Amino acid sequence: MYFSILVLLIISCKNEKIGEIKTEVPSSPSLFTLLPKEKTNIHFENTLTEGLNANVLMYEYLYNGGGVAVGDFNGDELVDIYFTSNMGDNKLYINQGEFKFIDATETSNIAGRSGPWKTGISAADINGDNKLDLYLCYSGALPPEKRKNQVFINIGNDENGMPLFEERGEALGLASPAFSNQSYFLDYDHDQDLDMILLNHNPKSLPVLNEVSTAKLLEKDDPLQGVRLFEQDKGTFKDVTVKAGISGSALTYGLGIGISDLNNDGWVDFYVSNDYTVPDYLYMNNANGTFTNQLKESLGHISHFSMGNDIADLNNDGHQDILTLDMLPEDNRRQKLLLAPDNYEKFDLNLRTGFHYQYMRNMLQLNNGNGTFSEIGQFSGISNTDWSWVALLADYDNDGWKDLFVTNGYYRDYTNLDFINYMENYVQSKGRLKREDVLEIINQMPSSNLSNYLFKNLGGTTFENATKEAGLDQAANSNGAAYADLDNDGDLDLIVNNINKPAYIYRNESQNTTKNYLKVKLHGETKNTSGIGSRVVLYNNKRKQSLEQIPNRGYLSTVSNIMNFGLGQVNTIDSLVIDWNSGKRQVLPNVDANQLVTLEEKNAQLSKKIKTSPTSIFREITPIIPFDHKNTAINDFKRQSLLLYQPSHSGPCMTKGDVNNDGLEDIFIGGSSGQGATLYVQNSTGDFVPKKNSAFDLDKKMEDSDATFFDANNDGFQDLYIASGGYHN
Repeated sequence: MYFSILVLLIISCKNEKIGEIKTEVPSSPSLFTLLPKEKTNIHFENTLTEGLNANVLMYEYLYNGGGVAVGDFNGDELVDIYFTSNMGDNKLYINQGEFKFIDATETSNIAGRSGPWKTGISAADINGDNKLDLYLCYSGALPPEKRKNQVFINIGNDENGMPLFEERGEALGLASPAFSNQSYFLDYDHDQDLDMILLNHNPKSLPVLNEVSTAKLLEKDDPLQGVRLFEQDKGTFKDVTVKAGISGSALTYGLGIGISDLNNDGWVDFYVSNDYTVPDYLYMNNANGTFTNQLKESLGHISHFSMGNDIADLNNDGHQDILTLDMLPEDNRRQKLLLAPDNYEKFDLNLRTGFHYQYMRNMLQLNNGNGTFSEIGQFSGISNTDWSWVALLADYDNDGWKDLFVTNGYYRDYTNLDFINYMENYVQSKGRLKREDVLEIINQMPSSNLSNYLFKNLGGTTFENATKEAGLDQAANSNGAAYADLDNDGDLDLIVNNINKPAYIYRNESQNTTKNYLKVKLHGETKNTSGIGSRVVLYNNKRKQSLEQIPNRGYLSTVSNIMNFGLGQVNTIDSLVIDWNSGKRQVLPNVDANQLVTLEEKNAQLSKKIKTSPTSIFREITPIIPFDHKNTAINDFKRQSLLLYQPSHSGPCMTKGDVNNDGLEDIFIGGSSGQGATLYVQNSTGDFVPKKNSAFDLDKKMEDSDATFFDANNDGFQDLYIASGGYHN
């Protein structure tokens, strides 16, 4: 996000709601129905009250919103809802059936500390007693004691069936005073209890860095701002971040973590979305208690201002794909209205600093199954969703393909270029601003007020925008969200946390169609009672679907731990296979549709899972040609902004030929402007020896763009033709 804009330039002169979407009533029944609060009795609203000390100029994360956690907290087989409020009390609503809820916050003693700044919420059975607990994160410009995260342990129900909680953060070793966004529970070391990743963020804007300062910051561990890994050992947690090889530096602007077994080796890995220019992290599990960041080796390019993310098998090929959100508007008007991404000079500086190739749009990384990913976001049609937060990949219409739900909006549209121009004139005319002036101007910043998005999966890798047809086109500023089957009818309903607007409860109407479903509940035999990290694969008619049990996902939120498969018109599936996180496997043949299947880990058998790697056609050998291409620092785009690419950066060219007629192929490598070309002659031992040639040095000011060997004068010897290119000579 563009939080590095100068404070005095972050104001607008107009009250109009830029980008507000006008909707029409769809002619056919919608996939979702927005239920009124009078129907649900859910009166929650994440209300932000701006003031002299609580405004976006004082705290840049002011409008990042709150989260949602869903789960059966009182054991009655109905999914309950917990909302976080940044400045007010959190709320717990107990499901009474038929979309009727009771506010049990006071009874359950689970509102959180009064006042700011509450962020993400995670539901998990932390202590392994078969009851869902809650982990609440805090952040904000507050003293450390007011930022300590809280752990609410479920101690059972009262006489009225309402769940009761006790706060035990200090006793468990999880009362971190970091600037936290969200916690994520997993069993990364296969010891059959839940460990935790804590996603923190640096509360300050990213400074301009060079290679040296970046390296120093990356080496320095910062427990208040960096990502932390906590291992559970005998009922308490200890920080093992450094031991596990995870970067806990202050260069962390984490907004989301996706957990998944990305290489199908039976061990969960995780992906960290970083805001600003700091690249994301792709941590692969080494199966020995450590992780390795393989982002650059696996992904060619990534989102720039990475927001929430999600991981799922979108094309049903058995490999998990990665989706990250960013901030690129859908329409050309807003793209021109809002501040643009970094120019080429900043882009190049980031690369020289050691960062990765980053572009301001959503990225869909298709898993190739060989440790690499192909980015297809634009091809898939999901690259532009404006200022987005949550990404939730799930089958919302029960057709057997995972769709995409995205929350969207920012309460103050302060990257508006018209607004920035206005502010420059305002400051010049008024002179020095008082604090009261700043607050008055903040109150006039427009809100983006855009609708959320629903993209329907068209059968694997392409999507269509079905927001309006699905009944999700209400304008709001939405942040955290979760999906769950609130009425146990076999489809996924949606719960959305909005800023200064009542929360949305969307009822899914798929039960009115002929599409079938299968719900799966996991019950582990160890302290990992929900089977976190397990994978369930559904096989039918030579096709398959897979879901991973990772409820903490999206943005600041937790989805249902009951897995939901859409079956379309299928009435009975061939088989259901579960690979438990413990290494056990279970197979159920011929399972009927439209039911809830409970899988018990105690009935599974230990499986020897064999990790397979694709056979390589080539093998890498030790580099034997020590040529180092020196790329020019010229920026061709400055001379001609309409160029599609930079001709001065097209090298190095390379060609082969037998220049001395000894039966061995030799290699010519061209140089960039200012660097002489080099001819490498092969000897009988297979080594390549550089051969000096004065003509190459005389021509080194040219950019060698292409070259070829051919016998120009028919004398039996290979001559060399070099084409010069570039845009700077």
